[in-house]
Amino acid sequence: MSDDRVRQLRTNQTDAENRLWRHLRNRQVGGAKFRRQVPIGPYIADFVCHDAALVIELDGGQHANQQVQDSQRSAFIEHEGYRVLRFWNNDVLQNTDGVLQVIVAALRAGPSP
Repeated sequence: MSDDRVRQLRTNQTDAENRLWRHLRNRQVGGAKFRRQVPIGPYIADFVCHDAALVIELDGGQHANQQVQDSQRSAFIEHEGYRVLRFWNNDVLQNTDGVLQVIVAALRAGPSP
């Protein structure tokens, strides 16, 4: 995975990614340190908290047509030891507080054994 691709994704974030990042950065959610656009194997995860082994993926409308690829991606990331939370962009934009509550609950639950 090239550093250029990661840099490009960070620069060209979606509105939903920008909104969620404003909340996740600087340990604002549950005191957890999140990083954005993190390579995990052949994939780039939207947001990762390594300490909690938690990956957050945001899906736009195009993901409705690529459910098989998304499930393969999630399976790979889970095999690497992470839990994966997926949210639709619309949920992040229209129900940010609800999305943050789910993330906090996942952080409190801790890493999967």
